[in-house]
Amino acid sequence: MSGILRRSTQIFAFALAVSLAACGKPPQLPRLGTDAVVLAFGDSLTFGTGAADNESYPAQLERMIGRRVVRAGVPGEVTAQALARLPAALDERAPQLLLLCIGGNDFLRRLGTRQAATNVREMVRLAKLRNVDVVLIGAPEPGFTVTAPEFYAEIAQEFRIPYEGGVVSEVLRKADLKSDPIHPNAKGYRIVAERLTELLRRSGAI
Repeated sequence: MSGILRRSTQIFAFALAVSLAACGKPPQLPRLGTDAVVLAFGDSLTFGTGAADNESYPAQLERMIGRRVVRAGVPGEVTAQALARLPAALDERAPQLLLLCIGGNDFLRRLGTRQAATNVREMVRLAKLRNVDVVLIGAPEPGFTVTAPEFYAEIAQEFRIPYEGGVVSEVLRKADLKSDPIHPNAKGYRIVAERLTELLRRSGAI
């Protein structure tokens, strides 16, 4: 019984920490210089499937924050493929900041959250080893609630990086913000860009 109680206490403490973090300031980032490169890395959500190229979230974010945002999204990519691709992308683009949104295709293909969590954690670690700051964006699991798995928040807390866990889920719950069941439209991507702009502002990056 004591083991169960101890585990329940740990879960409550983690949930409380995440809740307080959401209400207060996110982890702080160095300010992005006007010539800084931001690398938006992920799958079709980053590529902008469902909208024109200039309506993807990276394109809209670039206009909002006044810094170059490189769109490096590959439709259909799973976390294992993204992990293999990331080192070359970091070396080629030399970003100051990585926006990481990946995992949705693992969930759609029923590859499980454990593998996705392991790969996302390794991607964050790789970026940090290269002195690249990271903002993590939660990808939702399909289903009735359309919410991001808890491992994203756990990884963000582990590495003390800013985390946006709700916006993609919120967009995909609304028919007028989607181009199809799993992709936003231009208006939906704009909301993603606006939320990330606000997170970057609150974290001190802009």
